This record gives sequence, structure tokens and C-alpha cells, in this order.
Amino acid sequence: MTNASAGIKRGSTPTVAAAAEPAGRAAGARPAVLRAGLIWTLVRTDFKARYHGTFGGFLWALLKPLSMFVVLMSVFSFLFASNPTYKLDLIIGLFLWDFFAEATKSGLTSLHARGFLLTRARFPSWILVVTSISNAVITLAVFFAVIVIFLTGAGRPPSAAALAAFAGYCAALVAIVVGFSLGSSVLFLRYRDLNQVWDVVVQAGFFFAPVIYPLGILPERFHIYLFLWPPTPIIEFSRAALVNGVIPTGAAHLYLAADAAICLLLGIVIFRRLGPRAAEYL
Repeated sequence: MTNASAGIKRGSTPTVAAAAEPAGRAAGARPAVLRAGLIWTLVRTDFKARYHGTFGGFLWALLKPLSMFVVLMSVFSFLFASNPTYKLDLIIGLFLWDFFAEATKSGLTSLHARGFLLTRARFPSWILVVTSISNAVITLAVFFAVIVIFLTGAGRPPSAAALAAFAGYCAALVAIVVGFSLGSSVLFLRYRDLNQVWDVVVQAGFFFAPVIYPLGILPERFHIYLFLWPPTPIIEFSRAALVNGVIPTGAAHLYLAADAAICLLLGIVIFRRLGPRAAEYL
């Protein structure tokens, strides 16, 4: 986050935004157009700052979950050798979990890392939070294409319905992350221990969600508790649609939609309540 923040500062984001404002007014542009330009500038600058000076560049975003996949496969493939789809289930679970973990950590510290911009330009502070997860969203989009190619090459091409369902699950995951980021970013300005607490939660949550093990090995009476953890239904539904070709029921989709809506709305409420005073705690 420090490198990204420094990159934004060196990228002269406030200068770009300030230059765009009079130009936009001269062209009769609306505030929405100006905000879109600012969002694009922040996303582009954050992307460049993160991978500047690296030989692998954006490939590092994909190599991290892939390296974890190789390590975990070498350890757990013997335990779940009877499951013919374990490799596919594992790679899907790892990429979805990596997005959740990385995006929530970035979103939590977004206002603290980019707060200097709030005193240099006038714009809605939520833009800083939403754009902070842009790198993770780009990685998720690339994974979407890669997993389709991978499944097709493995002789399991997903149907159009499965792809549409998976796109919906990814959208729900993004909504959950945005809601968490909005709420936690303003809370972190007041409670700096929240960063350490979330690190512990993420580490424990990796084993609480069925990332490295099939959900079916646990008694069914425990499944409801695992589904309270937001990544669990998204991972399970994605595996069912992409690997098994089974679209979850309407009730399952309704639960996921409600889960995503609650997380997003709760984050918006917290941000609207505490966000206006964010600059006081920077």
C-alpha cells in the first residue's frame, strides 16, 4: 500500500484531476464524467505503481495463487485422490479466496494510504476506497478468462448458463468486498488495531472456507455455519456451475444476493455516517 500511495503521489493524480475539472467545465461536462475520469486516473496510476520496476509485472498477480496451487496439490492430492475434480475445485477456490483476501486488505487501509488526496482536491472520498481494489478486480477478470480456457482444455467446457452464473457470483463477491472496504476503511482511521485483527481473521477464514477441502467431508449439520462466511457460498456455487455443470437452486441464489446486499448496504451506511469526518483522523 505504501508503494501504491507513493506511486499515486508521484503520478500527480491531484494535478490530473485539477486539470480535468476546468477542461470538463469548459466542455460542459457533468460531475459524473469528471468522476469517471478521476476513477480511471486512480486505477491506472495504482496499477502502474504496483508493478513498476518488476520483471514479471502483472504476471505476479497470477503466479501467487498458482504457486499455492502447486504446493497444496502436492500435499492434499493424496488425501483427496478419490475426488476426480479436486484439482479444478482447488484452483477455483484459491483464485476466489486470493481476490477476497487481497481486496479486503487493500480496501481496509485505502483511506489511510491515500488520505493525502482528500486535502488536495475536492471529490467524494468513496472513490479512493472503490479504486483501491481495482488491481484485485483486474486479476479476477483475467482469472475468469483463464479458467474458461483451462476447463475447455481439460475437456469440461462450461455452458453459457454456467458462465453467466459464475459472472454473477464474481459480481456478488465484488459487492461484498466493496461493502467491507467502505465500512472498514473509515473504522480503521479510528481503530488502527483493525488491520491486525483482520489479518488474523483472514488466516483463520482460509481454513474455515472450503478452499483446500471438499465441503462434503464435513457433516451436513455444520454446513450452515460455514455458509455464514461470505466466501463459502461463492466458492461452492462457482465449483458447482463450472466443474459439475450444476446451477444452484433459486433459493441458494436468493441467499447469496441477500448476503451481498446486506454487506454492501451495511458498508455504505457506516461510510456515510463516519466518512464526512475521515479527514480529521488522517
